[in-house]
Amino acid sequence: MAKETQNDMVLQYMKDNGSISPLEALAELGCMRLASRISDLRTKGIKIISNNETHINRYGKKVSYSRYRLAKENN
Repeated sequence: MAKETQNDMVLQYMKDNGSISPLEALAELGCMRLASRISDLRTKGIKIISNNETHINRYGKKVSYSRYRLAKENN
C-alpha cells in the first residue's frame, strides 16, 4: 500500500471541506508549504481556483493569504 502524500491529503481536504487556507493546512495536515502542494496538484492537471482573502491578525494588522478550492470541472 502506497504512503499517503501531502498532495493526497490536501486534495482530500479540499474535497471534504470545500477549500483550504495555509493556516488550515498547517493545523490540520502539518503542511507548511501549501502553495507548493497546490502547484504540484496543478501540474498533475487538477484545476484549482485561488482567491485572496484578508484578515485582521491579533496585533490589529491586515494580513493577506490565498484560499484554494477545486474548480467545478474536477467534480
